[in-house]
Amino acid sequence: MKIGIIGAGNIGSNLTRRLTSLGHDVSVANSRGPHTLTALAEETGATPVAVEEAARGAQVVVVTIPLKAVPGLPAGFLDGAAEDVAVIDTGNYYPQQRDGRIAEIEEGLTESRWTERQIGHSVIKAFNGTYAQDILDKPRPKGTPGRVALPVSGDDEAAKKVVRDLIDELGFDTVDNGGQDESWRQQPGTPVYGNTGDVAEIRQALDAASPERTADWRA
Repeated sequence: MKIGIIGAGNIGSNLTRRLTSLGHDVSVANSRGPHTLTALAEETGATPVAVEEAARGAQVVVVTIPLKAVPGLPAGFLDGAAEDVAVIDTGNYYPQQRDGRIAEIEEGLTESRWTERQIGHSVIKAFNGTYAQDILDKPRPKGTPGRVALPVSGDDEAAKKVVRDLIDELGFDTVDNGGQDESWRQQPGTPVYGNTGDVAEIRQALDAASPERTADWRA
């Protein structure tokens, strides 16, 4: 599968490592330019590209950049992607630590719904509460007792299936958290955030979430 990754931080880099090891054709981009990705490319075999080129021909595009940087993505950056491209949003709103105040999110819009509005495309929220090192260290074969499960939200059921199948290939179970309006259950400060439980534990954590954003996660 052709996959574009926008963002080469901890999550983006480790997804690049795992996805290339599984034989996927990965293009990776960051805000500093492809010349800064030489080492990652040499390590993994991924193709370093400009952000404008990351989605070209891709069936899956991973957007894994700070939320405050999302509005700065190039206009039309998804135009060259496959018609049915699945876009994964790994982002989180960190108003005090990084992003500053985003009024719509403070007023109750889910983080990924906000991202959808910025990029003009539906997204599947996944990996946002996953520790980057776990992407390398915690994969297990399907059916392994205690296999780590990741919550996944999104309105596009076909795209969600593509993402869930890819996560399964990466070595993790998934739990369907419903549509994007339910994705607040995955946001920072909720019981599922950073949780490495199995399917039953993740389902329980999602059900226990409160829609009220705590003071630590408000501007």
